[in-house]
Amino acid sequence: MLRKLTLIAAALTTLVAASPALASGKAKEHADIAYSFEGPFGKFDQAQLQRGYKVYREVCSACHSMKLLSFRNLGDKGGPFYDKKYGNPNDNPVVKALATDIQVPDIDTETGDDITRPAVPADRFPKPYKNDYAARAGNGGALPPDLSVIAKAREGGPEYLAAFLTGFEAPPKGLTVPTGQHYNVYFPGDVSAGWTGDKHHAPPGGFVAMPPQLADGKVTFDDGTKSTAHQQAVDVAAFLMWAAEPKLEERKQMGLAVLIYLVLFSGLLYASYRKVWRNESH
Repeated sequence: MLRKLTLIAAALTTLVAASPALASGKAKEHADIAYSFEGPFGKFDQAQLQRGYKVYREVCSACHSMKLLSFRNLGDKGGPFYDKKYGNPNDNPVVKALATDIQVPDIDTETGDDITRPAVPADRFPKPYKNDYAARAGNGGALPPDLSVIAKAREGGPEYLAAFLTGFEAPPKGLTVPTGQHYNVYFPGDVSAGWTGDKHHAPPGGFVAMPPQLADGKVTFDDGTKSTAHQQAVDVAAFLMWAAEPKLEERKQMGLAVLIYLVLFSGLLYASYRKVWRNESH
C-alpha cells in the first residue's frame, strides 16, 4: 500500500513539474471579433467579403492556393459578388471581369504546347506554384497551406486567423528566433528551444515560416474603408470563413424552418392526442 502511494505521489510531482513547460507552448489568447455571420441569424457582410477577396487576391494568393474554389463561386448566393439579376453566376459581369484579369495555364489544342489564357468563371483559382516541391523551394522548405477550408480547420476559426495575421512581433529579450522563422504570439507552438530565460516563464506563441504580410495601406479598398493591417486581417478572415462554408446562410435558414415545422407539428400532435383520448380517464 505504501509503495502504491509513493508511486502516485511521484507521478503527481512529475505532472506538476511538467506543467510549466507545457504552458510555455501556449499561444496568446486572441480577442473576440463581432462578425456579422455569427449567431443563429447571422449573415455575411457582402462588402466585407469583397474587401477580403481583394486582400487574398493581392496578398495571399502569391503563396497560398484555394483549389476548391472557382471564380463563379464568387457570384453564388451569399458570395462576395452575388447579384440576384444573374441566376447563373457564370453570367455575372463582375465575376467575368475578375476572372479575365487572371492568367491560367492551359494547353494549345493544335500544338499540345503549354500556354496561358485569361480565366473564365468556370476556372478554379490558379495555384501559385506548379507543385508542392516548387512551393517548398520558394518558401524556405515550408509548404504554404491551401486556404480553401482553413477557417474551419484551425481552432478559433476566423478570429484566430485575423489575430495570427497581425500577431508578428519583435521577439522579447532572451528569445532567439531560428533562421528563416518568424515569431508570432498567436501561433500555437513551443519557443522553449530558443528561450534562454526562466523556463517556467517562456513567452507565448511560436515560430512560423511565413513573414508578416499585412501593413497599413497595402491594399486599397474600393468602398473607401480605411485600409489598416487590422482591417485587412479581419476582412480576409471573413472571406476565408465564407470560402470554407459558402452555404452558411442557407443552412441557418433551413434550420430555422425545421424548428418552426417541429413546433407546429408538436402542437398538432398534442391537439390530436387530446381529441383522441378526450373520453378516456387518465
